[in-house]
Amino acid sequence: MPTRRRYGFTNHLALFAMMTLSLVLATSFVDNRISQAAETAPRPNIIVIMADDVGYSDIGCFGGEIETPTLDRLATQGVRLSHFYNTGRCCPTRASLLTGRYPHEVGVGHMMEDRNLPGYRGDLSLEAQTIAERLKESGYKTAVFGKWHVTRFVNPEGPKHNWPQQRGFDTVYSTIVGAGNYFDPSALVRDNTMLTIHTDTEYPADNYYYTHAISDHAAAYVRNLHEQGAGEPFFMYLPYTAGHWPLHAPEKEIQKYIARYEGSYEPIHSARLKKLKSLGLLPDSWQPAPLARDWANVADKPWEIRCMATYAAMIDCMDQGIGRIVRSLEETGEIDNTLIVYLQDNGGCQEEVGRGSGGANAKNAKKKQKAAAEIQTFTKDHIMTASSPRQTRDGRPMRQGQGVMPGPEDTFIGYGHGWASVSNTPFREFKHFTHEGGISSACIVNYPPAHLIDLMPTFLELAGSPLGAKAPAKEGPLSRPLPGVSLVPLLAGEPVVRPQPLFWEHEGNRAIRSGDWKLVAKEKNLWELYDLSQDRGEQVNLISREPAKAKELEAAWDRWAAENQVLPLGGFRAAAPSQPAVAK
Repeated sequence: MPTRRRYGFTNHLALFAMMTLSLVLATSFVDNRISQAAETAPRPNIIVIMADDVGYSDIGCFGGEIETPTLDRLATQGVRLSHFYNTGRCCPTRASLLTGRYPHEVGVGHMMEDRNLPGYRGDLSLEAQTIAERLKESGYKTAVFGKWHVTRFVNPEGPKHNWPQQRGFDTVYSTIVGAGNYFDPSALVRDNTMLTIHTDTEYPADNYYYTHAISDHAAAYVRNLHEQGAGEPFFMYLPYTAGHWPLHAPEKEIQKYIARYEGSYEPIHSARLKKLKSLGLLPDSWQPAPLARDWANVADKPWEIRCMATYAAMIDCMDQGIGRIVRSLEETGEIDNTLIVYLQDNGGCQEEVGRGSGGANAKNAKKKQKAAAEIQTFTKDHIMTASSPRQTRDGRPMRQGQGVMPGPEDTFIGYGHGWASVSNTPFREFKHFTHEGGISSACIVNYPPAHLIDLMPTFLELAGSPLGAKAPAKEGPLSRPLPGVSLVPLLAGEPVVRPQPLFWEHEGNRAIRSGDWKLVAKEKNLWELYDLSQDRGEQVNLISREPAKAKELEAAWDRWAAENQVLPLGGFRAAAPSQPAVAK
């Protein structure tokens, strides 16, 4: 490849963005002929890849020891932004990404349940156009392969108003719910039909693994379009479930990492801090957040090691699949005209799923006996829709608890607080929260902060949308301009001007960032104020020193919350209606 300069691009775009809580905008072929490029460039293909519950420093190019050569190579060829943000949780992030709006504005302020409040309907607003709908209007072919998770309607009979095909995606291979067995996924949909891996005639069930299936479908899609001679550009959305619990991975991939994690949390944490500094991602002026757990207090160390090794294997498998997708682009000659975005939906997940004292504990005997009595054998065509299935299709109960080694399809375990703290190095807190460990991104180039809401304006500008990023085509309550800004100027080395701060709220956790100032609070706690230029680890609360700045930011957050269906604060706990609303 030709030598890449820091900014700008030719008419061959290969824009790669990564958000581990981060976004990486990457261009493969770059020179100074920016004005020429703008006039002659074909509209790029756009691929958005989203990982699930992966921490800031997990992948190699952001400090991690997990083997991610494809992502590392793409990052080396591109520009990484250190201050790109998600919403801190899976459903709101997906809603924001798909619509270019804050999640409460489109009814997904929390998860997939109807709380009978406008911001908390648990179903993506039909008033908001999705990015797929907007790009289809501009002549793009559209496809989604992976996790959907923006509707509470998951029954095979419908309603299907918010399934992918009804929201702008022509080609669909997706799981409607937010989790499930990687070896036999719940709520699996091909186009507009829910099926199982055994009734699907288009992809083999032998040695099935969902991460591989997503990658294989994406690579095949690229090749099929090339063989068909399609002249239109495509938009492909790839929301992987890796590395969301349960910890499932092929055994040979797990074995690659067992020895790597035998030394406990601290050596991995220290090595990541050192690598982050060498990459320019961790200035010496920042005080990193301390680890949340002490290895000395881990009761079952071989089990804890196995948990992280399985998690790492999941990320490794995802990177292998992305490599196959990149090869399909190279082999079809599409790589030079493809914009690739890799991002993550929130920080590392501290949820203690399946991590209780577990199987041999006598006090759980009655509970286990009752659960075992409910176990049955399902036929190959039986549709499972549970995010946390109790059993495998062939009648084995899901095993949980310390001592149950994760990885096989009959286990259902998460990696917990200790490893999540390592994943989020050097930041504080986790998934759910609006501190940096829950929402932030990483980068080498110092640019202004960016957010999920900026992706739709960016894509629309590159796609030559007739309305651009200013407003959706349809009329209605959500016809006002999108809140984000286009990141395209960054490609030319120019600054992005953001007229408004960035805002967050999830489960009462809330934040606002304006320039380098961030006001943040946990639910029912007082506001904290940080200068992120000096303290992105959020270790020194400046609210007593800068009360005027804190009041200014608080007032701005209050206005935003009132205008975007965030209120009442704590609305995610509001009583749900007795009958779920069915969209017309």
